[in-house]
Amino acid sequence: MMDWTDRHCRVLHRLLTRHALLFTEMVNSGAIVHGDAERHLRFDPVEHPVALQLGGSDPAELAAAVRIAEGFGYDEINLNVGCPSDRVQSGRFGACLMAEPELVAECVRAMRGATDRPVTVKCRIGIDDQDIEESLDRFADAMVEAGVAALYVHARKAWLQGLSPKENRTIPPLNYPRVHRLRARLAPLPVMINGGIETLDQADEQLGHTDGVMLGRAAYHNPMLLAEVDARIFGDDRPVPNLAGIMAAMADYAETQLGQGVRLNNIARHMLGLANGRPGARQFRQILSVDACKPKAGPDVFMRALDVVENRELAASA
Repeated sequence: MMDWTDRHCRVLHRLLTRHALLFTEMVNSGAIVHGDAERHLRFDPVEHPVALQLGGSDPAELAAAVRIAEGFGYDEINLNVGCPSDRVQSGRFGACLMAEPELVAECVRAMRGATDRPVTVKCRIGIDDQDIEESLDRFADAMVEAGVAALYVHARKAWLQGLSPKENRTIPPLNYPRVHRLRARLAPLPVMINGGIETLDQADEQLGHTDGVMLGRAAYHNPMLLAEVDARIFGDDRPVPNLAGIMAAMADYAETQLGQGVRLNNIARHMLGLANGRPGARQFRQILSVDACKPKAGPDVFMRALDVVENRELAASA
């Protein structure tokens, strides 16, 4: 979810769910240690609980990044060993590291030595020609020995040669039973499942076999899915967030951020799917994607987009 789940996206998602653990986009440990750590790590306190997701393969550098992150107050530190993108492979981090479980274990131990926060790992069920039974067990055992707090497992292989990152999200077949077997084998270590889960009904089904469900693109493209999470998954009986309340809250948030030099479109781009399936959704998206890019665009853009949906729904019910 690099370039997607930034701090503005996470503020939106937290408005939709009070309880779900949110993840940052993956941040290269080198960017934190040698770059602008404040830009990469700052977040709004309303985002809690939130996990910092790191990419890297140098144990010392990862530990240094974790020590820097300590001052920001993340709830969990996650090492991503599942991303198949070309730029990740060229930097020797992401899914290619599943071929080096001993090195990943060293990274986990170094990260744990730099924080009291839980250190977790996100991985695939395997890469390329690996045997997903033997190799995944060997990888998981190395993580357990290193003291990992939990595993998040994308239930597909990653093919590092021959498939693009986009193809790696859809072409390798899903294998949920392999994740279920891993969870049963590693219990009581929490094992969460990821990949191809697009509805809360599907999430409910997976929760019968795993300790948690990770939603990525489904939640990003259809964010109102998250509005049902607290009631369905966490048993919270408070009122479900509605579109009007979300848009008003995001307008208030944008007002503050604009005063700090943020452009409105950097916030609006995460909100395009909020009205999916409702009358006026296409014009809603158009206003947010076009008008938010105009010079001096302000929070009124959000309210105009909301007006379109509400007026269309009124007209339809008249």
